[in-house]
Amino acid sequence: MKTRRIGRTKLEVTEISYGAAPLGGLYRACPREQAMETLQAAWDSGIRYFDVAPWYGLGLAERRVGDFLRDQPDQSYVLSTKVGRLLRPVPTGTVPDYSYVDPLSFDADYDYSYDGIMRSVEFSYARLGLNRIDILYVHDIGVYTHGAAKNAVYQKQLLDSGVKALEELKSSGAISAFGLGVNEVPVCLDVMHHADLDCILLAGRYTLLDRSAVKELLPLCRQKGTSLVVGGVFNSGILATGPVPGSHFDYMPADADVLAKVGAMEAIAKRHGVPLAAAAMQFPLRDPIVASVLIGTAKPSSLTRNMEIVEPPLAEGIFAEFEPYTLTAPPLGAEAVRV
Repeated sequence: MKTRRIGRTKLEVTEISYGAAPLGGLYRACPREQAMETLQAAWDSGIRYFDVAPWYGLGLAERRVGDFLRDQPDQSYVLSTKVGRLLRPVPTGTVPDYSYVDPLSFDADYDYSYDGIMRSVEFSYARLGLNRIDILYVHDIGVYTHGAAKNAVYQKQLLDSGVKALEELKSSGAISAFGLGVNEVPVCLDVMHHADLDCILLAGRYTLLDRSAVKELLPLCRQKGTSLVVGGVFNSGILATGPVPGSHFDYMPADADVLAKVGAMEAIAKRHGVPLAAAAMQFPLRDPIVASVLIGTAKPSSLTRNMEIVEPPLAEGIFAEFEPYTLTAPPLGAEAVRV
């Protein structure tokens, strides 16, 4: 699989990457055997960049990704995980409902400080059972997750001392790159005005449907040499399923406007004889600022199906036809499970 460089670093990632949230039991249980089969399917398809986080199954996904990658040749893959939440043990059966089924018996506390980030990295090494993490993302900083008042506190933590931790980890060679892993544009702009980021894992805001990142974030990324890793290319599923009853956008049931726009997009795709999901997968990679498109599933068959629509490239003209039906500033939702 082709690779692209992360920012101005020497690190290169495959154009398609694997996001491990489903391996933590996101929305439905994921037995260990199924998780390993899915990771193997990703590897067999040529994916060599794997993204995980302590949040996914409250440590469960990190354990599973680490178990799989430990058997792969050293330096044959790129691994990212996230900081910003510290896990603490809780009694069995008392884990809050974060939409993970059968998670480990932990809860999470937010901490974006120097000490919090350093502790988070050490804990991730232990859960992964690996001695290398290539990219660290600051997870879910922003109003979208925390609300304005709490985010002001957390963002101050990050800018006052958390960024220093990330810079030290990179300068020491412990990591090769760092950035944000978020679902919103404003916090990216805020942080980028105070810190140099190598990359941003942005979920759902630079997609075939949602172009929130286009006006300000993409130009700033080009100016500062910051790469995007694009997650949520199906916008919580609707670009994969089409506007069917019960389809979701931005973690919630799609409203009438979104259903209508996606219906129009689906009609365009059908007229060209291609799946709408193929256009959704291929759209972000048209921009060289995008280093990778992240896909997440807990089923080997779904992963294989998604990989089949990455190629061949769609005719460039089809993307212009989608433009009238795009969103530029969808409303922010309540706290949900984030990529």
